[in-house]
Amino acid sequence: MNTTLLIIILILGLVLLALEIVALPGGVAGIFGLGLLILGVWQSYSLWGETMGNTILLICTAITIILLFIFLKAKTWKRFSLNEESDSTVNKVDGQNVAIGSLGRTIARLAPTGKALIDDQLVEVHAINKFIDPDRPIKVVGIEGYRIDVIEVPNDDRFEDVHNGLE
Repeated sequence: MNTTLLIIILILGLVLLALEIVALPGGVAGIFGLGLLILGVWQSYSLWGETMGNTILLICTAITIILLFIFLKAKTWKRFSLNEESDSTVNKVDGQNVAIGSLGRTIARLAPTGKALIDDQLVEVHAINKFIDPDRPIKVVGIEGYRIDVIEVPNDDRFEDVHNGLE
């Protein structure tokens, strides 16, 4: 084995160990990284002798410990973590004017859940038994807790007797 290949094996082993700590859980990358480091150190003993083999072993051990120390510090993980808060909420039906029989239009495709504009309020709705395309007229047919059930209504119909088949 030549020197260039040995250095590549050692560096690849360290990179795989670092990836195991940071990004690739499950142990596969860590096992391959550790295996490459062991192979590299063993080959350095064979290629350069005991003194250089011990030096390579100490260098690899020191780099591994330094990587562990760097990646396990709290500030390091803050760079990788999500720092934004989600400010979305579920429908608060009690305080809204949405009622059974209210009319509206879909904003996004209901597959079967999506956004709709009902009585000038943007709410999350659930289509009953089908998908509804965007910008289609809908009617509220049920409210259970925070879930608003809707059906699509024909454009030409004045929303009469749409709900009769669902009861």
